[in-house]
Amino acid sequence: MGKFPGRMFRWAAIYGVIVLMPLYLTPLPKVGAEVFLGFVGLALVFQAVFWTIGSNPAKYRPLMPYAVAEKLVFAVPCLSLWASGYPVNPPVAAFAGIDVLLGLGFLFAWSRTPVAD
Repeated sequence: MGKFPGRMFRWAAIYGVIVLMPLYLTPLPKVGAEVFLGFVGLALVFQAVFWTIGSNPAKYRPLMPYAVAEKLVFAVPCLSLWASGYPVNPPVAAFAGIDVLLGLGFLFAWSRTPVAD
């Protein structure tokens, strides 16, 4: 199996916490603050899931498709809106691009992880 799957998920979790935690310190939008805070909170919960998967990829292999989906449910709509000319903030589009790459990394890690006995 190698060490790639575990490292992929663990490094993604560390990156996610570093990127997401400061969002709690930014000014809240005047409309939809509850959606913004819910997004950040749920994304942080998934960092714990990624860390857990990274601890034993073979054991937690069944969770890997959900990890891929977690990356794509933000990235695909965001980049689709940006590509269609919707005014997506450029840093947000950049982070969506990073999420696509992480999703592809998760997909590759899933393919490299054997099914547990």
